[in-house]
Amino acid sequence: MLAREVHDPGIGFVTLTRVQVSADIQLARVFYTVLGDEKARQSSERALERASPFLRRQIGSRLRLKRVPELKFQYDEAVAGQDRIEQLLNELHAADREAAGADADDAHRNPHDTDDVDRR
Repeated sequence: MLAREVHDPGIGFVTLTRVQVSADIQLARVFYTVLGDEKARQSSERALERASPFLRRQIGSRLRLKRVPELKFQYDEAVAGQDRIEQLLNELHAADREAAGADADDAHRNPHDTDDVDRR
């Protein structure tokens, strides 16, 4: 629904990660992530807030609820933290591969190579 029916270019590349609905169905916290930088995140946040009334009407008509919860959009920091951890792990693996490649180059050096020998 968000991708097909909300025609706000400010939304950008949003992924809804989870929804927490209060026990009395008064409030639904919609967690999301955004592909892009902080500016894209802020733009998407404002666009989601603008789209909230439309989304509530659509949810109400499709689910036929007497009371449609208020939608509160919240950036999912947990997913962003996981992405950062994955990025750091990838960097560490790349550094390990580079170090292993350098060690392999050292191991393949000719022991009779005379560049390092001091001849007097």
